Amino acid sequence: MKCVFSAPQHKHYPESFLVNGVREKNPEMPGRIDKLLEGADDLGLEMVTPKDYGLGPIARIHTPEYLDFLQNAYKRWQRIPGAAAEITPNIHPTNRDGAYPASVVAQAGYHMADASAPITGDTWESALHSAWSAIHASELLLAGEKSAYALCRPPGHHAGADLAGGFCYLNNTAIAAQNLRRKYSSVAILDVDLHHGNGTQDIFYRRNDVLTVSLHADPIRFYPFFWGHASERGEGPGLGYNLNFPLPRGTRDDDYLAALDKALDRLAAFAPEAVVIALGLDAFESDPFAGLGVSTEGFGKIGRAIAERLPGPTVIIQEGGYLCDELGLNLASFLNGFREGGK
Repeated sequence: MKCVFSAPQHKHYPESFLVNGVREKNPEMPGRIDKLLEGADDLGLEMVTPKDYGLGPIARIHTPEYLDFLQNAYKRWQRIPGAAAEITPNIHPTNRDGAYPASVVAQAGYHMADASAPITGDTWESALHSAWSAIHASELLLAGEKSAYALCRPPGHHAGADLAGGFCYLNNTAIAAQNLRRKYSSVAILDVDLHHGNGTQDIFYRRNDVLTVSLHADPIRFYPFFWGHASERGEGPGLGYNLNFPLPRGTRDDDYLAALDKALDRLAAFAPEAVVIALGLDAFESDPFAGLGVSTEGFGKIGRAIAERLPGPTVIIQEGGYLCDELGLNLASFLNGFREGGK
């Protein structure tokens, strides 16, 4: 298996984010990359640098308004006298079907769902290279490889078609899935991040060619709060093509694996030609977000179960998983289990 990663992904680092009304140190820090690379190196994965894919594959998911905003917002923000060093929205529209504002302050509120995805001068470059890593990994599948791992940072599954949030700017998982649709008529996304991938769900919610399935901490009292409930099944042609498994806080290995088995039943019933795994390692019992209780060994069992039940071509996209001593070990455990399961 190849590990796809691009060095400019290190650059982006908003130093703080707003949580519970307080500015705190941002846990989505460049050091995550070093730990994840250690895990990939421990397994002997071949390191690959993605090529420049331009905006084409990204624009199949994100709107032109949004991409223009992400590319140019920071330099426009710097023209505001006394503006903060990082872009954080201070106003949001009560609905998004009216006129599109000209002010970068208003556009920030329009395109940024919360205060946990500030934009710096390096954000666009890092997000772009993160997306290119996901695209390159999907291209490896299109070229005939059975599996590939994309070390994406910043992550992406909270980003909607025209919306940033939850440390996410470009939806790497959705971009990879859409790119796979060039060859495969049906693609399934399995999201095993601690948090529900609300951006991914929204992007495919009205489609029946991409099945979205997610296991995550119950959002009734956990981010992203408003999405990720079991009642959300899709709309229109997509009705029945979205499935959520909200899990009680602190869920440990056995109960997680039981829910995963049900999720894999639905995925098998869809019979996808290719699969995208949105891999969040923040379900770990000692992750800073402390939402679920999966062990290092549990990640290996998760990886094995997925590989055994979903034998088709699979791309693994890195989502969450925050700095702790075991982060690299957790990645190695998952990928080793995945390999032992047949991939």
